[in-house]
Order: sequence, then structure tokens, then C-alpha cells
Amino acid sequence: MLRQAQVFMSDVSGPPESEDEQRRLTNTLHALEHASRLAEAAGEKAEFTALNGGPDDVRASRLCADAMQSAVVAAREVAAPSIPAASTEKALKRLEHCAKTLDELQRAHRSATLSAVASGAVTGGEAIARVDAVQRLDAFAHHAWRSAAHLVGRA
Repeated sequence: MLRQAQVFMSDVSGPPESEDEQRRLTNTLHALEHASRLAEAAGEKAEFTALNGGPDDVRASRLCADAMQSAVVAAREVAAPSIPAASTEKALKRLEHCAKTLDELQRAHRSATLSAVASGAVTGGEAIARVDAVQRLDAFAHHAWRSAAHLVGRA
């Protein structure tokens, strides 16, 4: 489906007739680009078993899951515009909160996890796997948030 959207959008040519159409086209292209990055990140093989390492790993997993649930709610507005704007706005705010919190968490997690190698708490391989897994969750949440925000015109 994503590939079909990319093909369809690649056939768009000529300037839009109004500023509103130009804004919608630009938002749609931004949303498609973020959705493509999300799909790429999801398609890469990842080792998520490393997320059993500690409370920050679990928190990152929960934040990402919450972000994905909020993204689904926000995306429903595109599929069914009859959904109340208030629920979409709430979902977008929650999605943004999750993405930003996860970004902050992954930065602190990376530093702490890599430092744990020096103390012997984890092996280098375990640390890299844990850091990669949390960075992947951060990418999921970020691209879901940006794609959803562009799709509903609130970027």
C-alpha cells in the first residue's frame, strides 16, 4: 500500500491551483516520507530480546507501544473524517509526548548502557543490542508522530 502511494505521488506534476492544495500536497509528501522511514525501520531485522535489560528498556517499549496506539487513533481521521477532532487532537498530543519522551530516554539510555560495559555490568554486545533496540523504538515513535501530524495537517 505504501509503495502504491509513492507511485501515485510520483506522478503528480504541475503546481497546485491554490495555496490550500499546495499545503495539502506538501503535507502528504512529508507524511509519505515519514511513513517510508517508519516502514524501513520496521523492516530491518532487529534484536528486541535485549530489551529485557532494565527499567529504561521496558519504559522505552511501553512508550513506543503507546505511541503506536495513538498513531492509529490519529490516522483514523484520515480514513474516517467523521471522528471527533478532539479525540484526534488528544491522540496527536499523546503521540508527540511519547515521541519526545522516548527521544530523551534513548539519549540517556545510550550513555548509561554504554557506560555499563566499563563496569562489567553488561557485555559490549549486549550494550550495543540494547542501544540499537531503543534507538529503533525511538525512530518508530518519531516517524509515526511526524507522519500522523502531517496527514491531519497539524505539522
